[in-house]
Amino acid sequence: MRTLTVRRSPAPIALAATLLLAFLMLFAWPQPAAAHDSLVDSDPAADSTVETLPTELTLTFSAALIGGDGSTEVVVTDAEGNDVADGEPTLDGAMVVQPLVSEAPAGDYHVIWKVVSSDGHPTSGEFGFSVSTGTAGEAPPAAEETTAPTEAATTEPTAPNVAEDPDMASGFSISIPWLIGAAVVLIIAAFIVFMVVRSRRGSASHADSDDPAER
Repeated sequence: MRTLTVRRSPAPIALAATLLLAFLMLFAWPQPAAAHDSLVDSDPAADSTVETLPTELTLTFSAALIGGDGSTEVVVTDAEGNDVADGEPTLDGAMVVQPLVSEAPAGDYHVIWKVVSSDGHPTSGEFGFSVSTGTAGEAPPAAEETTAPTEAATTEPTAPNVAEDPDMASGFSISIPWLIGAAVVLIIAAFIVFMVVRSRRGSASHADSDDPAER
């Protein structure tokens, strides 16, 4: 009697192994994180040179940002580290506008920005630009320096008058103990004189009363 041997084809096993490997690679392999919105343009542009500092800085991103309290921050400083931002930034879709001061010196400027991307994650960056011509803004400090000596000159004559009152009050307060002490001394002296006169009168009257008895 013959035995029939059934041979299974390896094709279904290989197909199942391939599908399992593809499933593992698709779902178990680490997936790259979604890219955040990026800065695509700015005015002034990064590494550019402008004649004077503009009244506002504009940042344009690749997608509309998410707003909210503290979600958008822009810091603009000059070469000395002074903040030249004037107020809070405003968000309009994918554009951020930061007002700047009207008077600023020439030199290099540094911009640091932080926003919340459309995917809900915060992102930040920085760049710089240069200003070739500074705007006039040093006249007010000079005016303050000229007015400061005049204010000091007007207050100097009044200083001695203010100091005279405490001196007069202290002199008056010192004279009162002297007056009290003098009064006490006079009272003691008068009491001593009174006692001496009284003792002399007593001795004199005693002597007068003894004379008739001796006779």
